[in-house]
Amino acid sequence: MGDIERIKTGIPGLDKLIDGGFVKGSSILVSGSAGTGKTIFCCQFLWEGLKNGENCMYITFEELPEEIKADAAVFGWDFEKYEKSGKLIISYRDPFQTTDVTTRLENEIKQSKVTRVVIDSTSLLGMYFKDAHDIRRELYKLVKALKTSGATSVLTAEIPQEDGKISRFGVEEYVVDGVIVLNFILMGPESGRSLVIRKMRRTKHNEEIHPIKIDKNGLRVLSINL
Repeated sequence: MGDIERIKTGIPGLDKLIDGGFVKGSSILVSGSAGTGKTIFCCQFLWEGLKNGENCMYITFEELPEEIKADAAVFGWDFEKYEKSGKLIISYRDPFQTTDVTTRLENEIKQSKVTRVVIDSTSLLGMYFKDAHDIRRELYKLVKALKTSGATSVLTAEIPQEDGKISRFGVEEYVVDGVIVLNFILMGPESGRSLVIRKMRRTKHNEEIHPIKIDKNGLRVLSINL
């Protein structure tokens, strides 16, 4: 659409479904049940930026930095090297000790000249904020801080298998610019993963359900009827 600046996602097959990539500076929610590929998606998104010389940041509320680096290494993505060179920041935040996830985040992003950010996972905000109104307020503050920083961000949310929702609390999708849902479906004796783009502001996006494959190179979208 128009002259909107976009960045490559690093996910083979995805960019052609969303006008060439994510809108620069936008915030995207990637939701799905356990085992659908959310962490792989996040790592691959950052790896694309690191390869292009960008500064990246991974904020994790679940896995420790060493676990994230080990997850990435399975696919040949050497996060350790970029972390040592200062191009990648991997920071663990304890959800039980986090009262304001936006504190210092905007300044950290600007000071380190970060252009890609991952927040994994917004679902753990529910461990501290019990009321849906409070969760939505904090998510809004978080997304606002990310947008003000100018970085393009990916936030994850875990949803129960076959729940029918596209986010944990039912509010995340309203504060972000885009929503990508990953699914894991049992099909007879076989199983299969899929991806659907539920929302993408300022983007003419594909609305079909696309099978996805995870192999030694990471996650890729298997386009259909295109």
